[in-house]
Amino acid sequence: MPERNIEFGKYGARGIKGHEAVARQLDALAGYIATPITARRGLIARLHYLTRTDHARQAAREAGLTVTDRTLKAWLDGKRSPSKANLERIEQAYRTVRRENVARYLLARLNREGRGTRVEIHPLNQSQVDRPRQRVVEFRTLNVRCWDRIVQAWVAGDDQELDDAWVDQIVDLGSQWGQYEYVTNVGFAA
Repeated sequence: MPERNIEFGKYGARGIKGHEAVARQLDALAGYIATPITARRGLIARLHYLTRTDHARQAAREAGLTVTDRTLKAWLDGKRSPSKANLERIEQAYRTVRRENVARYLLARLNREGRGTRVEIHPLNQSQVDRPRQRVVEFRTLNVRCWDRIVQAWVAGDDQELDDAWVDQIVDLGSQWGQYEYVTNVGFAA
């Protein structure tokens, strides 16, 4: 695609890919458990979330948490502690199941029956770039009306698809959309 940055940061510009900022914001809207998994309270909260119903258990197994019910019970009772690898599996399964559970709600809130959601795009940080090499890039807003591809890619954890879906939206900024491929922040609320 035209205007894609090949050597971003070569002259000192700082920022993150726009789709990564969108994923961060969607993660914030998903409302994950704040207590870290390394704390007993955080572990128990995640295990309860993943085991409270048969549907949740099945989703956790599909997401990669493949321990026996006996092991889960021992973890919940505090008789045993999960290994570091199992803690990572629990966290990954929790995030995957949580994303799937909130996706439909977020999609409805973001699409707002076709009205869409206003997105604020904060440009990249050029404070470390020499004056002659700085571009004029300003704060922009955009109304995104169709969030389906973005949310589906976020749920699936597919960075390439999320990037493509996000670029399809920012092309609406006009001929300078490539200046917003890297940003400091993307903000929206649902």
